[in-house]
Amino acid sequence: MKQLFLFLSLIIVVIFVSACSGSSSKDEVKVMRLANATPDDRSLSKALYLFEERLEEETDGSIDVEVYTNSVIGGDREVFEGMQLNTIQGASMSTGPIAQFADSFNVFELPFLFANEEEAYEVLDGDVGDRLLDELNEQNVIGLNYWENGFRILSNNVREIKTVDDVKGLDIRTLENEWHMELWNELGANPTPMNYGELYIGLEQGTVDAQENPVGNVVNSHFYEVQDHLTVTNHIYNASPFMVSKPFWESLTKEEQAAVKKVSDEVQQEQRKMNQQEVEDSFAIVKEKGMKVTELSEEELERFREATSQVRERYIDKYGDEWLKQIEAETN
Repeated sequence: MKQLFLFLSLIIVVIFVSACSGSSSKDEVKVMRLANATPDDRSLSKALYLFEERLEEETDGSIDVEVYTNSVIGGDREVFEGMQLNTIQGASMSTGPIAQFADSFNVFELPFLFANEEEAYEVLDGDVGDRLLDELNEQNVIGLNYWENGFRILSNNVREIKTVDDVKGLDIRTLENEWHMELWNELGANPTPMNYGELYIGLEQGTVDAQENPVGNVVNSHFYEVQDHLTVTNHIYNASPFMVSKPFWESLTKEEQAAVKKVSDEVQQEQRKMNQQEVEDSFAIVKEKGMKVTELSEEELERFREATSQVRERYIDKYGDEWLKQIEAETN
């Protein structure tokens, strides 16, 4: 309710400012509001602040960037809708929430699609990734490139997860995404979509036993305080596209567009490096905080892949195999 109030307040402010501006000149400073649902300490939020600093310098102040992290003006859905309405001018979020608006992005929510980050980068930074970003045009959004949220891992407060069978019966908080829920259903768990902002309390009160997120979220949201076990499943790799509102993009001069693209590409490379360091540091922190960290054997990982193979089959039945085949061709 608080997030909705803040979001509506922002819209009112934007309308008021627009009405008061009257006959604006071409030299008027353009405001670019960036938002995400990610804690301040995550690499994705740090990257937004870096983008702010670099773009304002690159454009000599013709674009004034404001950054709102940690769901201050809404969760992923509200932020994406804000870009469509141009009340928010830019954002970076995982592909899962984006898939609620652009079906093609569902391919990135399939289990065990990428074996490592290098495979993901090859696809994301190539022709397949570019064409998927082009799909966002229909949503009044421009996709510029892919930042990184990282591989999702599983934590819980019931038992150590060493095998596929250990997952059965767990109440797991998931994203509100069909394929994430299908994955855990196939493994015999009980997937429960829940707003990320409510997750800590849900874990603390036992509404859910478990959650799955990149390890950076386990640290920055202090899940180690209410979870004893962490298993490195790496079941889904989450890219985090950096996007801007199409109306905002079209309001920029060609020079400003070039600056936004240049800076977003520079920040992409630095954000990925930050995220890799964050992963390394986060695993050290959760161990220090007392979590039991379990690495799965290659044989057990293969059992996880086999147990979730039907998720791909259902995806193909619904959407066809065009995108999946192209990704597999680039990763095999």
